[in-house]
Amino acid sequence: MHELPKRYLWQGRIDSETDFDSFRFHQAVDCIEPDYDVNPHALAIVGFECEEGVRRNEGRLGAKHAPDEIRKALASLPYHFEQDQQLGDTGNIVCEGAKLEQAQQELGNHIELLLRKSASPIILGGGHETLYGHYLGMRQFIGPDKTLGLINIDAHFDIREADTPSSGTMFRQILENDVHAGYLVLGIQSFGNTKALFKQADKLGCQYILAENLSTGPLTKTVIDDFCGRFDYVLLTLCTDSIAASAAPGVSAPAPFGLDPLLVRNLISYITRKTNIRSFDISEVNPLLDESGKTVKLAAYLVAEAMDGFTDKVMEKE
Repeated sequence: MHELPKRYLWQGRIDSETDFDSFRFHQAVDCIEPDYDVNPHALAIVGFECEEGVRRNEGRLGAKHAPDEIRKALASLPYHFEQDQQLGDTGNIVCEGAKLEQAQQELGNHIELLLRKSASPIILGGGHETLYGHYLGMRQFIGPDKTLGLINIDAHFDIREADTPSSGTMFRQILENDVHAGYLVLGIQSFGNTKALFKQADKLGCQYILAENLSTGPLTKTVIDDFCGRFDYVLLTLCTDSIAASAAPGVSAPAPFGLDPLLVRNLISYITRKTNIRSFDISEVNPLLDESGKTVKLAAYLVAEAMDGFTDKVMEKE
């Protein structure tokens, strides 16, 4: 299920071949072979070519094409990190047919290996079922007894009850089976979730902030700070359908009253600088439904912001 990184995706404008300060992402990235020879604090990209969870959730298909499209959009962005900061592309985990559960486990194994090498996994989904594989990798790495906080920027709770796991069930799967996990959702849409789901969220002990109440002000930051302070480790996941459809039309479920992309950018920047966060995923980008590549381009910028948060945190420690 593991596909090697593709060097040809990383190409773009060259302002200089020798001046590192003029480099762009495609000039700095290393394509890393299966031995995962990464340095401590490396930024390690892994794609999850999967939309089986979206299909099971009766969503619009196309998200499996996102990882490589995001890479191509990221390639030409200016590279603002230090010369000794390793950026590695470790390839894609590919879901074969309907083998979602096997693909999620393979993604988890891949992420666990990267975390054991002290790298920061940057996961490019895929449908939001990407998150479950992300979670598996983190849980395998930290062990069964450490506490793990899940922060989800999303319009939906994704806590549906279903016989078959999908892109709408992941957090319920986790919360019902992991007593050491907690869940905070930022950007919940009232008309994106039934009353039954709000009741289920309360029953499962979910914390959430409605989209209309979300900001980068003291109240939101206090909720984030308090949540992060309760857990040994935290992971961050972004469902791109949380963003306003005018800025992110290329998603399975566009949000007419979604979040401003600048707010999402600022939230990612703030959260990824928390000392106990180790990994980030972005999901539900759908290139087949995009308009002029605007959602893919936005995703690339948000990925770069997450990377900046991880590298800035390391520099502060040193």
